[in-house]
Amino acid sequence: MNKRLARIGKSMLFAAAFVAFAIPAHAQSGAELYKSKCAMCHGANGKGDSPIGKSMKLRDLGSPEVQKQTDAELIAVTTDGKGKMPAYKGKLTEAQIKEVVSYIRTFKK
Repeated sequence: MNKRLARIGKSMLFAAAFVAFAIPAHAQSGAELYKSKCAMCHGANGKGDSPIGKSMKLRDLGSPEVQKQTDAELIAVTTDGKGKMPAYKGKLTEAQIKEVVSYIRTFKK
């Protein structure tokens, strides 16, 4: 019985460590939000290579042009929209928008 509990404890510890260190909390939530709200246009990898992204000639979110923008600028575009990009104010919380921006930073080349 004690060996079994020890194995279960080690398994749980490993799983917790994997979750804690493999993906930062902001990036994980941001990744899920990005996938559900952004990927349809910007593509799963942020390259804008989805059919919609190609037709709208979206910039690669990992490009230096996008990555040099400040978090405040990216938050403003996401919150208020720009051009054909819809505003997410009222659809996502401020915290969620910050999480998406944090995730977009992972696309940096």
